Amino acid sequence: MKEKTAKKQNFMHGAAILTIGVMIMKVLGAIYKVPLANILGDYGYGLFLATYNVYNIFFTLSTAGLPVALSRLIAEADANGLEARKEKTFRTAVGTFAVIGILFSMIMFFGNEWLAEAYLRKPDAALSVRAMAPAILLVCLVSAYRGYCQGNGNMIPTTVDEVLEVLFKVISGLILASLIVKAGRGLSEASAGAILGVSIGSVVSLGYMLVYKHRNYPYSRNSRNEPTESTGKIIWSILRIGIPISLGASIMAILSSLDPGICQSRLEAAGFSQYDAGVLYGIYGKVQTLFNLPAAFMTPLTIAIVPAVAGAIARGNRVEAEKTGEDAMRIASVISMPMGVGLAVLSFPIVNVLYPNSNAAGPGLLSIMGIASFFVCLVLMENAILQASGKERLPMYALVTGSLLKILINWIIIAIPSVNIYGAPVGTLFGYCCMAVMDYIFIRKALGQKPNLVKVFGKPMVCSLLMGGAAYGIYALCSRIIGTAGTMRMLVCMAAAVVAGVVVYGIVVIASRAITNEDMKLIPGGEKLGKILHMGKE
Repeated sequence: MKEKTAKKQNFMHGAAILTIGVMIMKVLGAIYKVPLANILGDYGYGLFLATYNVYNIFFTLSTAGLPVALSRLIAEADANGLEARKEKTFRTAVGTFAVIGILFSMIMFFGNEWLAEAYLRKPDAALSVRAMAPAILLVCLVSAYRGYCQGNGNMIPTTVDEVLEVLFKVISGLILASLIVKAGRGLSEASAGAILGVSIGSVVSLGYMLVYKHRNYPYSRNSRNEPTESTGKIIWSILRIGIPISLGASIMAILSSLDPGICQSRLEAAGFSQYDAGVLYGIYGKVQTLFNLPAAFMTPLTIAIVPAVAGAIARGNRVEAEKTGEDAMRIASVISMPMGVGLAVLSFPIVNVLYPNSNAAGPGLLSIMGIASFFVCLVLMENAILQASGKERLPMYALVTGSLLKILINWIIIAIPSVNIYGAPVGTLFGYCCMAVMDYIFIRKALGQKPNLVKVFGKPMVCSLLMGGAAYGIYALCSRIIGTAGTMRMLVCMAAAVVAGVVVYGIVVIASRAITNEDMKLIPGGEKLGKILHMGKE
């Protein structure tokens, strides 16, 4: 009797499920980060952000590439019906991920003071770095389970698991930070309390994945006689695919962790005091939370595309793999372009509503970073296509080049007094533009795939610009009618502008067929919605 396993989804269906999870997590993230930033203040939130940057280095090194490698290997085995290979690959991956997680957790736990003082130039962040250490081991183990499910084409457990993780992080982190501040303790301890919530959320996350795997993917006894690869060969395959991806992704994490030191030193070189430089970096950190929003919505697409493309290639269907990649880039543009334009044109009300009484540089920073966010999303999708196609080394070259360009620009122009902290998002914009162009060249040359730029970017760009103009116009009109004195009035004007922008974008996207009925068929309930909206073929 055949044992039951969880159902798989197609590429867009899986991405849609993950996107729902991202939306929930972004709401929870706002509940977490916005109040937390107001609780800790600009300086305290700067400590929190700096610690997170260190965490992201180890997190990226240990989880950015290895789950992608596992997902790809599982998808290839699944496409060929090799159940025993899937199970052995998973078990080997769990052991490999655990060893890596233990190593990095120990570095953070015992090397916390060195990381805070020598690396971040923020000695007050030492306690926060130590509080973050257990989370590395936990997320390594969780990522193995997520990679296994994703390789099977099942995105539901990843979605539920991520929501649970963020939910418990929010609850525990805010409670701990609030209690520590009310007790009159220092900002360094309050930051550590907030960060400890990450580990608490990871414990819940791991528990859920253990139960899900046991119930939905039991090992079939009928497949025990199937031939499998040796443990050493599986480990080599995981590392061969995963290490270049991790190294490439960790470059950005390392770059982010260098930001506090570079910004601090160059701002001081521009004539700002140590405290004023810290405040400017604090508002830059607050704006980064908004800047990361579009990229968060790209993650579901990048996760879903790896098994979809890898599986098509394993079946020998190169045409399907290329079409999936081009469709993913087009849909990524449809999603990310309006978000980037919206952040840019409504930067003033967004910053002042979410972070009242913050430094005046905030809106200007967000305007630049809103545009940069589109190129971040494009790079993420291009990287996923290359990784799924077996060209995982190529994105690393683009990331290195773009990162060096960003550092160079930041180092030069932040020290100019009239530019100061605005140099940070300018460097980000040019760095990601460089990466996007290089990745596109790699896709054309290495894969023989030539995504149609007009098809991928043309209609989304026109629709986004029309949306941005409508949103800006409605905000200006509403501001004249009721004014923007006070947070509530500004919030009303901003809400009216957002609603107008969403309505206009929805209309022009449907009218221009930037999203077609064929696209809608790939998402849950999309075919019925496509008929209601009278969507035609492209």
